[in-house]
Amino acid sequence: MSNKFYEVIQDNPIIAAIKNQNMLEDVLKSPVEIIFLLNGELFTLKETVKKIKDAKKLVYVHIDLIDGLSKSVAALKYIKDEINPDGIITTKSSLIKAAKDLGFFTIQRFFIVDSLSLKKSYEIIKNVKPNAIEMLPGIIPSVVKQVAKNTNTPLITGGLVNTKEDIVENLKSGADGVSTTNKELWYM
Repeated sequence: MSNKFYEVIQDNPIIAAIKNQNMLEDVLKSPVEIIFLLNGELFTLKETVKKIKDAKKLVYVHIDLIDGLSKSVAALKYIKDEINPDGIITTKSSLIKAAKDLGFFTIQRFFIVDSLSLKKSYEIIKNVKPNAIEMLPGIIPSVVKQVAKNTNTPLITGGLVNTKEDIVENLKSGADGVSTTNKELWYM
C-alpha cells in the first residue's frame, strides 16, 4: 500500500468526484490529482481507470456504484487483478476488511445523518481501520471538527459541497481533503 494518497492530498486537498462519463475529459484536464470514480459499468471501467492513470492522477473506485459488479470479495479480486485502481471506496465494512487483505488502499464512506450514525461510524473506524474515511454530507463544520478530533484516520468530506467557502470551512474544521462534483471547484 502506497503513501502516495497521503502525499498528494497534503499538496492538493481538492478531490474530483465524477459521476458520469461526460465528466471524464474535464477531470483529465483539471489540476486535481485525486479522482473518486462514482459511476461506471463493468465493460468500461478498465478503460476509464487507465485514462485517469495515464493522466498521472490517482483513481479510487466506489465499488458500490459500479454496474455489473456484485459487492463481494470476488468482485474485489477482479478489480484488483483486471482494473487496478489506486484504491476503492465503499460503505460496506466487510468489503473494507477484504480489500485491505488484498492490498487495496481503502476509503470507507459514511453518511452522518444523526448522532447514532456518528457513533456507529466511530465504532466501525476503530474496528475496521480503513486507510481514510469520507464523511457525507460535508457541510456541517461542527461535525467535521468532531470527527477529525476523535479519529486518527485521514478525513475527506463530500456531498453538498458547492462553494469555495464550503471547501475552506471543511479544511479549517479538520478535513484533510474535500471531494466535489462541482467542476469549478476543481480549480481552487
